Amino acid sequence: MVTDNIRITLLACVAGVCLAPLWAQEETDTLRQVVVTGTGTEHLLKYAPVQTEVISRKTIESYGGRSLEDILGGLTASFAFNEGDMGSQMQLNGLGNSYILVLIDGKRIHGDVGGENDLSLIDPQDIERIEIVKGAQSALYGSDAMAGVVNIITRKHQSEGLFLDNATRYGSYNDARQHNTVAWSLGKVTSTTNFQLQHTDGWRNTSQEYAEAQVLTDSKNMTVSKFTSWQLKERLTYTPMEKLELYAEGMYNHKSIMRPRNGTHPSCDVYTYDLMYRNANASAGGKWKINKTDALTLDVDWNKHAYFYEYTATTLTDGYDPNGNFTLYFPYFAGQRNLQSDQQRVIAQLKGTFSLPQKNLLTAGAEYRYDYLNAPMRTENGSASDWTSAVYAQDEFTLLPWLYLTGGLRLCVNENFGVRLTPKLSAMFPVGKFRIRAGWGQGFKTPTTKELYYRYLHVMGSSTYYNMGNTDLKAQTSDYLSASLEYRGERLTMSVTAYRNKLHNMIALVNVPVSEIPPNVTGEYGGDGSGEITARKYENMEDARTWGVDVNLTYTPVKNLTLGGNYTYLDTKVHQYNSTKDRLVEAVIDGMAHHKWNAYATWEHQFHRSYRLGLNLSTRGSSRRYYENDGDGKPFQLWRLNTTHDLGRRDKPLTYRLEAGVDNIFNYVDRTMHPYHLGTNSAGTTVYVSFRIQFRKGKRLTIINTKNNETDEED
Repeated sequence: MVTDNIRITLLACVAGVCLAPLWAQEETDTLRQVVVTGTGTEHLLKYAPVQTEVISRKTIESYGGRSLEDILGGLTASFAFNEGDMGSQMQLNGLGNSYILVLIDGKRIHGDVGGENDLSLIDPQDIERIEIVKGAQSALYGSDAMAGVVNIITRKHQSEGLFLDNATRYGSYNDARQHNTVAWSLGKVTSTTNFQLQHTDGWRNTSQEYAEAQVLTDSKNMTVSKFTSWQLKERLTYTPMEKLELYAEGMYNHKSIMRPRNGTHPSCDVYTYDLMYRNANASAGGKWKINKTDALTLDVDWNKHAYFYEYTATTLTDGYDPNGNFTLYFPYFAGQRNLQSDQQRVIAQLKGTFSLPQKNLLTAGAEYRYDYLNAPMRTENGSASDWTSAVYAQDEFTLLPWLYLTGGLRLCVNENFGVRLTPKLSAMFPVGKFRIRAGWGQGFKTPTTKELYYRYLHVMGSSTYYNMGNTDLKAQTSDYLSASLEYRGERLTMSVTAYRNKLHNMIALVNVPVSEIPPNVTGEYGGDGSGEITARKYENMEDARTWGVDVNLTYTPVKNLTLGGNYTYLDTKVHQYNSTKDRLVEAVIDGMAHHKWNAYATWEHQFHRSYRLGLNLSTRGSSRRYYENDGDGKPFQLWRLNTTHDLGRRDKPLTYRLEAGVDNIFNYVDRTMHPYHLGTNSAGTTVYVSFRIQFRKGKRLTIINTKNNETDEED
């Protein structure tokens, strides 16, 4: 049944793309969209020199996603997720978390430098739009951007006066989401305070688990664990003069993940401790607008990401003792807490944008980054650190009336891996309503502190792995090449992008001889090293390659009805050393699916000045996901219906929105036993309802877009 649905949807997507040029055209909101991520400067989306995908606030609200993972997975086919306890396990065009740079208003989100960013830190209710730039195409961004950049642009409440926003969402499995914003502006000072709370009881799709060399039928392990998370943010801005804005902001987040506390087989480590996370950040800076085109910005950010084991039963755990010896017999008791890692980071950035003669726009900057890892149980010396500095320059210029070019250079200096210069070049050719874009860029990424120094035991199913850092790692480099054809009409927007991303010295955990494991570990788990424990070490692969095609389509056949969708084809290859065969072997990158797609239809109608109805029907799916060691993830296709009900007139201070929907309408569930459920972890059919109240008191700002004399209103 799932396979038939997949074939039908693929045929519909292909037919839609082929027939699209025959359809009529009408003005769409995306023609007026301003984007900043590709170059760091403002461009209308249709004139952006770097290929940029945008998910607007209107699209996000129509879709009704509960989380950023839900939004990206449902509205862009390029992304894949395996949401788990340790983070989002995100992939973009085949490359994982550590190759994807996630920004909030242009600033890096801080998470596990091992590559498991927790995207739940981002409140969907606070998103204005999402901009996506794929590949290492911009000189503004350094490491972590080999797969691309995801920039979350948050809502700015610029009204003079008071703004209050309350949104409460509740769904199946006690899934609760609470959002509150209080914003006020008085003279030269503006304050925005955000609070969000998230909770779910989690769910279990199967009671089968492969562990202890047998299939257990009474496993208490959860597909998605129970958790509670809350977060408080504050941002203050001060405008001492018309062209100068200063700001200070901070955030604190606390998250607890509750594991099953009992079971027939307590040796499964998920039964003996919960997880507790503490995240925090503080930032300050400012922007000086020298004139209409020239500006200087300065930002200083401190971030902290720490997680702990909170023991619920007596546990003998592994780790380094105070003398630097790795041992298996640290006893912890119920109620005790053990720090696993505390990762802190400081980034200072200075950037300037200057208008030069001959229609040149120069952006230049400098950046310093310091990473500190405190992991007493996981690193031989208890802690480790690393610093990287960089300078960059980017020039946007019009060589000919029909040719827009952007070129850049970024020079990185790393404490352990020396100097590297990476060039970038993008070109855009406008031909009527068509845009032809091409881009090439090199990337440079040094190993993280975890990849260099971290060591830990990992039990998965019936297998026990001893994972080791490697101080002999080399830095990774990449070459990214893309070309796209885009059509932007009045009713139809369509783009086709082909890309190739080649990585050199790609880092991954690979099997190595058991003799590299400390003798006390092999003695406990492997005896004579016969294979009961597997040694894995971070190593540089010989090379890796991803290539594919992305197709995006938006069409408005009649007023108030929008059809859209996208499809991506992906292929990956890596060459890695196989210790058993003593040679390089060809493999695919874990988690790759050749085909992914989504599609949606949105209809809205204003029945009365005080009531507006919105309906959104959407689907997303994936072909089989490939894994080298753990079995392939099953193909799937999920359907979703979301309804919105806007109550109250927009010109009044108080407005209401009721939202209700059904996710996974046809109740598809992957029942593959733990830990091999690698297709989707959807719980089956779920329902949800949310209610939002907004109050405004003060005048709205009218913003005039000088590029095309269009007028927009903002809160």
